[in-house]
Amino acid sequence: MKTFVTGATGFIGSSIVRELLRDGREVRVLVRPNSILSNLKGLDVELWKGDLLDTAALRSGLKGCDVLYHAAADYRLWTRNPEEMFHTNVGGTAAVLEAAIENNISRVVYTSSVGTLGNPGDGTPGNEDTKVSLADMVGPYKKSKFLAEREAEKFVARGLPLVIVNPSTPVGPWDIKPTPTGKIIVDFLRRKMPAYLDTGLNLIDVEDCARGHILAEQKGCIGRKYILGNANLSLRDIFMMLQEITGIKAPKVRLPYAPVLVAAWLNEGYSRVTGCEPLIPLAGVRMAAHHMYFDSGRAVMELGLTHRPVKEALERAVEWFRKNGYV
Repeated sequence: MKTFVTGATGFIGSSIVRELLRDGREVRVLVRPNSILSNLKGLDVELWKGDLLDTAALRSGLKGCDVLYHAAADYRLWTRNPEEMFHTNVGGTAAVLEAAIENNISRVVYTSSVGTLGNPGDGTPGNEDTKVSLADMVGPYKKSKFLAEREAEKFVARGLPLVIVNPSTPVGPWDIKPTPTGKIIVDFLRRKMPAYLDTGLNLIDVEDCARGHILAEQKGCIGRKYILGNANLSLRDIFMMLQEITGIKAPKVRLPYAPVLVAAWLNEGYSRVTGCEPLIPLAGVRMAAHHMYFDSGRAVMELGLTHRPVKEALERAVEWFRKNGYV
């Protein structure tokens, strides 16, 4: 069974590739001409040159494949040109799925995000059915992923056998960018986290997240969403775990939200003028106003998703960042 993977050079995508190879699958991956291939080093995969908007490369790349994992996305909390992000995340998703339907792909797993789901905002975990609208989306990344998920649903209506997965916040090795969450870990290791906001995240080991994708392919219901998450933890709890792992003192000062929000607004204004990435992304601060807690019960019950302890995932992330020169 030949499987096509987009986003394979990234954090979640490369973990999906590793899980597929462990299962003995033949894997073809979409890579751009300028892609950094370090996450694929030593892996027995077929490289297919192209990008999400190269329709000819997508159509030819999917020929002979049975399954598609669309894990590619532009994931940033700030961009000077939001249109680029919408072009990649929404337009790219439509292009990939159009090529999939033309090639009669037998199963598609689309990687969305818990950021597209509803969140009660009071610390109560959200789930796949929590009420939500585009107006609830904070920042271009969430908005673009929300609209991309709607594109995926349109293709389900056209007959594409697609399952949606909504990863929460994966942690672990191979976070090469790093992701915004990986950057929090790196900044902690560099002792650049003197204080924290009162917020929370749902963490999952990136390998458990990748395995959840494969379970969705094998057991998921077409058109259904599955949250791939594990533990709901406050940011303070996460820092305390990192303190236990590293011996580095966790920040004790909790910042009030309003002044940080004002600072983020000013910082973003400066970034729009200079083009430099803001030290305090406004979208990140606005997201932090709510504890981003989620319930992965559906994936556990229907897919058989299993979890390793989050502390072990953090340990492996710390080890990988240190080993690869991020600290």
